[in-house]
Amino acid sequence: LSIFSGYSQDIHFSQFFEAPLLRNPSLAGIFNGDLRFQMVYRNQWASVTVPYKTGSFNTEYKMPVGSANDFLTIGGQVVYDKAGSTNFQTVQVLPALNYHKALSGVKNRYLSAGFMAGYVNRSIDPSKVTTNNQYDGSGYNPAISNGEPLVNYSLGYWDGSAGISFNSEFGNSEDINNNFFIGIAYHHFNRPKNSFYKIPDVELNAKWVFSMGVRFTLNDKNYYTVNIDRSSQGAYKETIAGIMGTFALDDNTETAKYNLSFGAFIRWKDALIPVIKLDYKPFSIAFSYDVNMSQLKTSSQGRGGFELSLTHISFFDRNNSTKN
Repeated sequence: LSIFSGYSQDIHFSQFFEAPLLRNPSLAGIFNGDLRFQMVYRNQWASVTVPYKTGSFNTEYKMPVGSANDFLTIGGQVVYDKAGSTNFQTVQVLPALNYHKALSGVKNRYLSAGFMAGYVNRSIDPSKVTTNNQYDGSGYNPAISNGEPLVNYSLGYWDGSAGISFNSEFGNSEDINNNFFIGIAYHHFNRPKNSFYKIPDVELNAKWVFSMGVRFTLNDKNYYTVNIDRSSQGAYKETIAGIMGTFALDDNTETAKYNLSFGAFIRWKDALIPVIKLDYKPFSIAFSYDVNMSQLKTSSQGRGGFELSLTHISFFDRNNSTKN
């Protein structure tokens, strides 16, 4: 007789700042533009096992509401993940809505409340599953049943998350663009059932995410951005934090066609993550690599995984643009 406990966590990215809806749906629309598209691709653990491959795509459209400097953002997040030798696959389609309430007529200062909900499908490939039942005296025999009482190798459920955030400019100079945000989100508030065996008490743990970001502008050609996330999901805790420096390659950071950013993040007790990013407005592309520092580092030889992200941000050339 054996008793064991199993823990798991949500899909996550090292470039979490390029997947804002996965952090907090109330971060939708907090960018300098009307429209944003973002894509992130992650490949992890290729040095240890069948690599985990994860991709996300999010889009946000922000529009003015009324005459009180309020805004509404509509958007959505699509995530695809395939993990391990059984092709354990997850697909998430999550529309999002966020309302930004202006708190000042002088500075950009907003309280935002966001909601995201949609459908999730998970599946495994039964042809890739092998169990001890399939080994006889001569070795592995695929003609023998794997002995698993699974009728359906796919499951689906509805999922939802909600969050609030506050963002504001700070400082006294109109020429210096300093700002910050702080937010908290509650994911999987409906505790969806999460069992291929249809066991009713197996639920996806709810997750709290605390997020914070600050931008410090030093001069026209240089600013620094700090991002921090603290997540808690069941028995699992994760803290990731770091800093990026941005430098204009011509003119200044606001009007320059090219900006170069580089920095590093730490996922506590797991990985050191150097990042380099190039802005070629309206596009930006970033590359990061996880240098594994966890207990798996002996097997992985420090090779965690890489991520590549692409972002496009633009304003509309029309009366209801948010450019002003």
